[in-house]
Amino acid sequence: MRLSKVAAFALIVGAPSLMSVSLARAASDCSMSVTLADWGENSTGDIDVASGGSCLFPIRMRGTVRSSDISQKPVHGKLKRLNVSTYEYTAKARYKGSDTFAIKATGQGPTASGASVITVHATIK
Repeated sequence: MRLSKVAAFALIVGAPSLMSVSLARAASDCSMSVTLADWGENSTGDIDVASGGSCLFPIRMRGTVRSSDISQKPVHGKLKRLNVSTYEYTAKARYKGSDTFAIKATGQGPTASGASVITVHATIK
């Protein structure tokens, strides 16, 4: 009986990490080329995603992301904030072409701080 309680506890404790892995795997069918500047400077990037597919977009600037928000919504897909430093873009099904979205983030790095706008151009195949 004690062993089954331990096994059940391990399964419950391990469940969130299993869900995170499957979410990341499900939303990673994209290639990404993003050049992030330092805090206080604007940046641009490009992603390729399949029609109807999803792509995780993490804000990877040196330091700490203090806040972020969508400053330009995509026209041919949806952009969802998962947490302060990660967004998920989902392209509209059966659409092929281009889309653009932007995220405004503020943060503090080792050499700079401030607000940055990250504009992402998506190619939907």
